[in-house]
Amino acid sequence: MKNDDRYEIRFSGSGGQGIITAAVVMADAIGRFDNNHVCQTQSYGPEARGGKSKAEVVLSSSPIDYPKALNVDLLLAMTQTSCDAYFFDLKSDGLLVVDSDLVQQLPTSRSVTIPFTKIAREETGKELVANMVALGAVGFLSGKVSLDGLEKALLSRVPKGTEEMNFKALSAGIREAKKINLYELPRSVLTEWEDEL
Repeated sequence: MKNDDRYEIRFSGSGGQGIITAAVVMADAIGRFDNNHVCQTQSYGPEARGGKSKAEVVLSSSPIDYPKALNVDLLLAMTQTSCDAYFFDLKSDGLLVVDSDLVQQLPTSRSVTIPFTKIAREETGKELVANMVALGAVGFLSGKVSLDGLEKALLSRVPKGTEEMNFKALSAGIREAKKINLYELPRSVLTEWEDEL
């Protein structure tokens, strides 16, 4: 039987950008706080820091038969290299979300551009938490995770002493995503938020 509510998110960027941490927090929010089925996988090149990396979150209200993303609904690309490398699995009606300062060449018009790194620097003084700004935006734009669950997962996962900084970054990402004109997004994304419009 086909799983019609399967939803796949791929986080991508370079090693050291915290891509895997963002995906782990997302999966934790979906599984532990929203009580949905979720699988989280990751891979990165032998270069590790600086090389391209990806982490995937597959979620569903029913059991998941295959843990890896095959038809990506939402792709986050934090670098041009990762965008070029991982875009090919994005569904034709999927959504590409990129760091606008680091990804200039967009392979689709179904894209949202947000300056995650710049926002992190302005909000917290640390570019290091750009991953949490991106997580906030992805969480909101996917429509697949409760923002309350996302906040709780973040606070339980980040290193002690960094909670406030990471929470501020997450909140900034959610705020920025809320500014996006939902009517300009692809139909598949819009339907997730129609009840709130």
